[in-house]
Amino acid sequence: MKLVRIVCLLLLVVILKPSVNLQAQTDSRFEISKNLDVFNALVKEMELFYVDSIDVDKTIRRGIDGMLKGLDPYTEYIPENEMEGLNFITTGEYGGIGAYIREREEGGVIIAEPFEGMPAQLTGLKAGDRILAIDTIDVSVFSNDKVSELLKGVPNSKIKLKIQRPGEKKPREFEFLRKQVVVDQVTYYGVRGDGIGYIYLQGFTNKSAQEVKSAFEDLKNNHHIKSLILDLRNNGGGVLDGAVQIVNQFVPKGQEVLSTRGKIKQWDRIYRTTMEPLDTVIPLAVLINGGSASASEILSGALQDLDRAVLIGQRSFGKGLVQATRDLPYDGKLKVTMARYYIPSGRCIQQLDYAHRNPDGSVGVIPDSLTKVFRTSKGRLVRDGGGVSPDFEVKEEKMPTMMYYLMTGYTLFDFVTDWVQKHPTIGPAEEFEATDADFDAFKSYAKAKDFTYDRQSEKALANLREIAEMEGYIEEDSVLFEALKVKLTPDLERDFNRYKEEIKKLLTSEIVKRYYYQKGELINSLRNDKSLEKALEVLADPALYEKTLSAPVNGEVASNLLRR
Repeated sequence: MKLVRIVCLLLLVVILKPSVNLQAQTDSRFEISKNLDVFNALVKEMELFYVDSIDVDKTIRRGIDGMLKGLDPYTEYIPENEMEGLNFITTGEYGGIGAYIREREEGGVIIAEPFEGMPAQLTGLKAGDRILAIDTIDVSVFSNDKVSELLKGVPNSKIKLKIQRPGEKKPREFEFLRKQVVVDQVTYYGVRGDGIGYIYLQGFTNKSAQEVKSAFEDLKNNHHIKSLILDLRNNGGGVLDGAVQIVNQFVPKGQEVLSTRGKIKQWDRIYRTTMEPLDTVIPLAVLINGGSASASEILSGALQDLDRAVLIGQRSFGKGLVQATRDLPYDGKLKVTMARYYIPSGRCIQQLDYAHRNPDGSVGVIPDSLTKVFRTSKGRLVRDGGGVSPDFEVKEEKMPTMMYYLMTGYTLFDFVTDWVQKHPTIGPAEEFEATDADFDAFKSYAKAKDFTYDRQSEKALANLREIAEMEGYIEEDSVLFEALKVKLTPDLERDFNRYKEEIKKLLTSEIVKRYYYQKGELINSLRNDKSLEKALEVLADPALYEKTLSAPVNGEVASNLLRR
């Protein structure tokens, strides 16, 4: 009798389960339909009766953006007129003049950085040129987006620019053809040290794997390199397949690189290497930092899990989410996070937990105490939940607030624009360095321009003083507060001297970029690069390289676990 009851209960569960699921789906569809009706009615009522006229497109767009903002920063709506940006991320190509542009605070748009070999640079446009007109349209007060839209167009179509060059009275006019602008993802490659190849990859498009392949084959066949450094620092990712294809160049065919898992189980997928590799034995070092994200972490994490490369630098960003695009009405797209990815050891390196937000809506970091231990193919211990940790950590100096304002503001940019006009040429990119005289001239220029910068310590002190006043401590500690205030008040002379070497590096970088573009700027930055130096050291020591990639022995613990 007892057995009969158990069988009946099991049958009841089997019968009821589909109906429960069906009811849940019905309830969900009803809630969606109900809320869409409410939203539709609300927009109509606001458009009819709100005291001021409403821009319906902007109002609905704010609603869409607000809805998606509560999910994660990678899920976004892309209307038809913004599709070109998505295509650029995928292909690295667009039709235009080939230059970064930038909107000035006081109004107007300038050329910020021409691309080497592209129409803007070949025609003679320079960083700092203010765009006054495009064809017959006066754009002197246009926003960055509007100017960008007018600059882009069908390759080989004519464009006429009227620009005002700093230091000149009369505007200049340029007429030339737009081209298919191709941004190379391999910014630079060459030989460093004794037969050690170096490739810098700035992003992942559908052509990045071929660029890495071409660079590697040239280094191997024509320069006879013995080992390779792949630099992924500040590479924010891109096309996932590009990362898989580059892994395939260095590991055997048929190897699992990653798997993706999401809500729709039928769409879960395992990515494996599908082609014969280029080289499975050449020693590899991969440079990463906090700006290495997404596809960069797939590439570096997979090579680490497969014990195929030594990782050097700082812990990566920690983006373990995969996006795909879905078609929407009127030729728009939804770029939506559809899955998490897992690298060969089985770990997901997602750092921020968007599913469980803090009470104030902020996103929490998965604490190290909640991360799990996984093993590489040789048994080395690695962790999930916080980016990819390097095998050799190289400390990165924190950037002072003042440096951030120099980099993002116009004081440094304008000074270098003037400097370049007085110096027709400079030495080779790998050798040039701003002098003490350049530093002194820049310091004087910044003072004359009333350069200011925000100091977080000053804000923190103001908040602390407010709390101390509220709690009744300010009277006995007022002298201490005043002394701290004096120390924390911005002092241009003092702070310029304090950060002299860092400022000289910024000056050097910006000057070199004006003459040798992105490639030259990168080459110059490698002169005193601690992570690169560590990579050269490891690759020059075969015993150290092999030991790093070997399984722990006698209870030895992986170094990246100790750091946590």
